[in-house]
Order: sequence, then structure tokens, then C-alpha cells
Amino acid sequence: MRNCILGFFACFFCLSVFAQADKNVPTIYVDKEGVMRWSDTKQEASFFGVNYTTPFAHAYRALQYKGIDHKAAIDRDVYHLVRLGFNAYRIHIWDVEIADGEGNLLENEHLELLDYLLFRLQENGVRILITAMTNFGNGYPERNVQTGGFSYLYDKCQIHANPQAIAAQKRYITGLLRHVNSYTGLAYQDNPYVVGFEINNEPCHTGEVGTTERYIREMLAAMKKAGNKKPVFYNVSHNMEHVSAYFKADVQGTTYQWYPIGLVAGKERKGNFLPYVAHYDIPFANEKGFTNKAKAVYEYDPADITYSYIHPAMSRTFRANGFQWITQFAYDPLDIAAYNTEYQTHYLNLAYTPAKAISMMIAAETAYRTPRNQSFPAYPQDTLYGDFMLSYGQDLAVMNVDTAFYYTNNTRVHPKSMQALRKIAGHGSSPVVAYSGSGAYFLDKLQDGVWRLEVMPDAETVNDPFAKPSLSREVVQILWSENDLEIRLPDLGEDFSWKQLTPESSTSGQADGTAMTVTPGVYILGRKDQPAWAEWNSSTVWNRYPLGHFVAPAASEKPMPTVVHESARYQERGSDLAISFHVVSAVKPDSVIVQTDEVSFWRDDNTYIKLENQAGYRYVGHISGSTIQGDRIRYTATVYVGGEKYTFPQGTSGAPLDWDTAVSTYWTTELVDRTAPIALAESWSAQPAWETYAIPETAFSEVRKTQKDLVTVPMWSYTFARHDSETKFFWLKDIKQVIAEREYRIDEVKNLMIAVGNQSFDGKIQIGFVSSMGYTYVATVELEKGAQQTLRVPLEELTLVPTALLPAPYPTFLERYFVPVTPIPFAIRDSEKLIISTDGAVDQHAVISIGAVWME
Repeated sequence: MRNCILGFFACFFCLSVFAQADKNVPTIYVDKEGVMRWSDTKQEASFFGVNYTTPFAHAYRALQYKGIDHKAAIDRDVYHLVRLGFNAYRIHIWDVEIADGEGNLLENEHLELLDYLLFRLQENGVRILITAMTNFGNGYPERNVQTGGFSYLYDKCQIHANPQAIAAQKRYITGLLRHVNSYTGLAYQDNPYVVGFEINNEPCHTGEVGTTERYIREMLAAMKKAGNKKPVFYNVSHNMEHVSAYFKADVQGTTYQWYPIGLVAGKERKGNFLPYVAHYDIPFANEKGFTNKAKAVYEYDPADITYSYIHPAMSRTFRANGFQWITQFAYDPLDIAAYNTEYQTHYLNLAYTPAKAISMMIAAETAYRTPRNQSFPAYPQDTLYGDFMLSYGQDLAVMNVDTAFYYTNNTRVHPKSMQALRKIAGHGSSPVVAYSGSGAYFLDKLQDGVWRLEVMPDAETVNDPFAKPSLSREVVQILWSENDLEIRLPDLGEDFSWKQLTPESSTSGQADGTAMTVTPGVYILGRKDQPAWAEWNSSTVWNRYPLGHFVAPAASEKPMPTVVHESARYQERGSDLAISFHVVSAVKPDSVIVQTDEVSFWRDDNTYIKLENQAGYRYVGHISGSTIQGDRIRYTATVYVGGEKYTFPQGTSGAPLDWDTAVSTYWTTELVDRTAPIALAESWSAQPAWETYAIPETAFSEVRKTQKDLVTVPMWSYTFARHDSETKFFWLKDIKQVIAEREYRIDEVKNLMIAVGNQSFDGKIQIGFVSSMGYTYVATVELEKGAQQTLRVPLEELTLVPTALLPAPYPTFLERYFVPVTPIPFAIRDSEKLIISTDGAVDQHAVISIGAVWME
């Protein structure tokens, strides 16, 4: 079947195989208790996977801009989805790209690519949930491309009520259900790999609940008339006033979303978000009809973060709440993942986000291995569940069962059974694999003493993946570097033999004990007393693919190195300044030299620091405190590589001591006395240091800078706008770096200080910290109306309170606070965020001004 030539029409043999096999493929049905079960065994089903959108919208256009064949791109990505162990795929179809203004289905390239994608997925056993319509445009992050599709003719919040729009939707969904996939020979509604259909993506229902009931009823009738017998799902996580209509409908399943830390921050978020995903409480769980409908997560993602610890936690919580279908949004196509342009708030790809991808692999296993509705202890005890462990501090997720060992970052956890082990998936190092590279790797046992090793190239983040995207701005660079690998498997022993299958098929050798040097590709490893290892070759079929099948992006074409470094904001005077750089270069640098702004071309006694290559692309060193003078230190780093030299942070050729090189940009660190107060927030900057939020989100605050005269310190003045008098306003700021930089002083501070003034708000505020555990500790202080105040809060008065979940999660029905069950004493060293909030009623248009915040 794999030898068929697949063009616009699949070969007759392929069609025949699928047409004959479909009756033997088990399907999914929903029983009377709302449980998805397999038709053959009647056992419960559990699905985990991703959304992926190459046939449509920006992904389709971006690949076109890059001159990349869409089908080849699909082939590459499907291999990685299978490699990660996913068994589920969901897509919301951009109906504007495959339908005309009357709802007629258009046989075009988008639909043909969807056919091809679904064919490739089901070829690998992946099940499919199709959301028939999006009812919005195809532009994001670009402008919409007008296609004449019916969804462009109606407002999204009216399209489910307008009779002409409903007629177009019924015509469209009938055509879609009956559409025969040109690669399988089966209509979508007859394909056993299609689990079911969701009518539309995130519908906007306004007006009468009865209108919603009639809409759903009409759509179901049209689907039944078309011949559909598969389960139909409907979104219930939007338009809460219409919940009763959803559960009165004769649908078999309901769909939910979860974005626990909001969307589109425009930057990478930091912190411990495990408390945010400890619960998924559904307030309408007592609604009549709730218990007899299957529950599916059509989209979820902890957006705007690169951490690897959180995906399994969300999968665990979903299973605890009875979800059987879980699909993340969205997997980035490999060929444009370097730029993260498709959805800047989401970022997932095996090659470009390896730790997060392995985390998804562990999340999938969590879904498969965790019984539906299983209960778990409260956070933080729930970070150890079954064969899984999670750690924010180590940014680590681990699955450890007898036959498999998966981990997302460096770990000291030992495999449960070295003798029974058959699969390893990792990023970083563990007691069984020590690896110096930054890509993912996989080890699979083929037979006794024979293993398949797959090594992905290094992936190095060079820009914030969640900032404004562009196809000319790489956020992660790929490097095909040579790395050290040590494999401590008893089944391989020492001095095992190896041969590389792809991309180089002529290299082979013997390990030095348990160590070898690798480049990206696929290898066969054989115990030295196992002659059968040589019989395995690149063309041997393994898991539906040739054994040597390997998919990875080409190395980034970057002629000069990239240096990633964040300077310390403060350094205590007299102490050494530790510095660490990520020097990303395809060619290993000869040296990396740091110099301060005090060097001069005209002097012969200039000093410098030669950094040490500690591991991979990391270079470290320190600037001696005895050599640092004045109130600040400014420095550069010059990378010497391939006969060239480049100076950073300005990123230009040359070195500071070259006669013709001008250096105007430096990294800067302020020097402070050890006894100086610890500044947490200041008001001199051009933009406020605070993130601001409100609960409920219908409220907001407007900010402006105020300064009485040039002698006084400016403040940020916030004016409240709210509908509910019980609205609570919040100010939040990351301070983890400052706490770490003032480590010598931190244990000596006793008080938290805040300057406020000129406020018409005369209520109470709470001020304190959010810890590395995600716990919040605050004290309450009174404000005087109109007065300039410097408030002193003794740290010993801080008490544990519920943690506000900021920013707001989606869906909006979720709780806004995490309430700790296990008390943990406050420790200032563990503080990561500074938090201020109003406490009590807030007058409309009341004003509060916030200046500096510090500890002394």
C-alpha cells in the first residue's frame, strides 16, 4: 500500500484496500452513560493528540510563500505526530476556503490537501474529530483573504440565527459529510477513522435560547438526512446563558477548551502555573443531560510558555474530569516552525520545542494510562501521580514504567526496570543516557541486544517565540552539531557496535565503553555478542515506516553567531559578577572574550575574561568584584569563530580593541551596596513595570505617568473603570531575578515598602508575594485618601491567601482562584512575583498612584 503513487486520485489498489478494510476497523460509539467505547471490545476509549492546520489559512499560505510542497510537509509532520505517540487529530475546517456563498462544497486544493492529511493520519492509526465550520476568516496573523464563502457574508453572532445563513450551513455540512476522500475512497461520514463531527468551532449564540435550540436541531436533522451515523459534538464552553439548549440537543458529545493562563501575552510568561491546572470544575455539571454526553477537549494549551512540566498536569486533570478526547492547539508545521508565525501564542514542534514535545508524549501516556474520573490529591501532592512526576523547579516531567522511560529535561530519576526497558524518549540527560545536545532523542529496542537510536538536531532559542511574529525572524535555530552521547543500558553493555542508517549510511563504529559521538540521524546499536544486529537495515519496515526513516529540518542558515544573554540588573558591590552566555553558532567558536567599557585601543594593559565552554552552547565566566569600579559595569562579548570576530550585544563584525570598530551598545549591571534596599519596582521607566488585571474582566484600569515637579519621583496613576462594585484590581510583577541577584541581602530584610499617593481611592490594598510554589502571601494595609504615603509591611505579617489566577483562564466559567489545602510557610527566598490588589469595594473612576516598591 505504501508503494502506491498518490496524486490527486489515489491508485485503485489503495482505494480497494481501504474500502475492504473499513468494515474490519473498530469504530467509536457513545453509550447511554456518555462514554466513548470501541465497537469491537466495548472498552472505554481514550484519545490524545493535536490540532494541525497545513491545508488551510496561514499555514497553507506560509508554506506557499516558502515554496514548500504541502503534501511533503504533511508527510514530515505526520511522521513526528506518530513518533510522539498521538492517536488523535482534530481540525476546525476553514469553511470560507472550501465553500461558496450558498454553502456549496468546493473541490479545490484545500479540500484535496485535507483528504491527503486525513489519509496519512489514518494510515498510521490516528483517529479524527472534524469540526465542520469555523465561521470566521482565514487571515490570522495576516489580513483575511476574501473567498466569497458564506461565512464572510454574515456576522459570526448572527450566522446561527439568520435563515439564509442556516440554509447555507446545512447545504455545506451535507456536502462535507458526503464528500468522498480521493485517497481512501470513503465519504467522511463513512470513514471508520473519523470518530465524529463537531458542528462548528466556538459558536457565538446571542438572543433567545430557543433560537439556539432550533439551530442545533436543524443542523442535526440535516446531518441525519445526509446519512451521518457518527457521534455529533457541540461546543458548550461558550455562551453560558445557552447551556440548557446544548444539553437538550440530541448530540452525543460536548466539547470544551482550556487556556489556563490566557492568550497572546506578546511575550514569554514565567512562573509556576501548576496551581492553575489543578482543577477544571464545570459549574453546569448538574444540568439535565450532562452525564449522558461524552466530553471532548477540542483545544487546550498553556499558552505563551516554553516549559515542559505542565502538559501532563493538564492531561491528568482532564482525565480526572472524565474527558476522553484531548487535543492541543496547535502543532506547528515543521517547515515554518522556526518562526512561530501561525499562532504566536502557541508553540509546539518536535524539532523546535523538543522538551515540550516530549512533555506532550508524557501527557499522551497520562491520558492513555489514567482511568477516567480518577481522583487525585490536592496540589502539590498531585505532582506525583501513578508512574508520573512533575517539577516546576526542574522544569521536568517524567514517565517511568517497566518498559518505558520518558523525561523532558535533566533528571536523576532511575528507570523502574533497566532489564524490562524497551523505549526511551528524552531531552537532556538521565541515569541511563547522558547527552550534550539540545534536541530530543529516542531509543527503541528491536530485539535482545539491538536498539534503534534516533537523534534530532540541536534546537536553540534565540528570540522570544511569543513576540510579534514574522517569517523573517527566527525564534529557534537548528544546528546539526556533533554531540557526546553515553548509553548505560545493560542490554547493550559496553563497547557496543553502531552503524548510522540516515542521513549517512556508510558510517559505523564501536562505542568507547558506553560512549559514542553522534550527529542527527538514525542509528542501529548492537551488543558486541549479538551478531543479528547487522541484519537490521535502513529499509526494514518498523512501525509502518522504513527503519531508517528520519525527518528533521535543515540547519539554520546564519552566517554569524547569535549570542543570547540577559545581564543582571543589580550586583552587590565587591562580589564577583557571574556571567553566562548562550553562543549559538554552526561552527564551534575558538574563544569568547568579555571586556568592559574601560578598555581602550590606546592602552596596553587592557584586561579581558575568556569564557569557558561549560556544555553545549553555554559559555560561563565571572568578572572579579575587586576590578569593578563606579556605580555600574558595562561589558561586551566578542566571539572569535572561523577566522572572524563579532561583538555583542550590538551584533557587528570586529572587536572593541580594533582601531576601526566603534562600540556603542553594552550590557549593563547596576552596582549596589550590600546594605542597600532591594528595589522590586521603580517608576522612572518609560513604561510601567506592572501587568494589570481585574476580576471580573469586564473591569479595567487606565494608566498615566504623574510627576508633581522635576524634583519629585514620578508615579504611575491608575484610574478604575468597573461595572461591579466588588471588582478586584491587581498589579503583578516578576521579581525572581532580583531576589536571586540580592542573595546576600535577602535574608536580612524585614519589611516590604511601597510608595503611594494622590489617590482618590481610600480603601484597602493587599501587597505581598507569589512564591515558587504558586502560593500567595499578603498583608492588608489602609490608604488615606489624597495623601502621599510610604507604607511599611513587616514580612512577618504576610499570610497565606488564595492565589488569583492571572491572567484570566478560558473558558470563562472556570474558577479565578486557587485555594491551597496544604499550608506552606512563607519564605522570602522563594518569592517570584510581587502582587498588589485592591481589597473591598472600589468606586467608579477612583484613582490610585503607585511609585517604588522595595524591601529593607
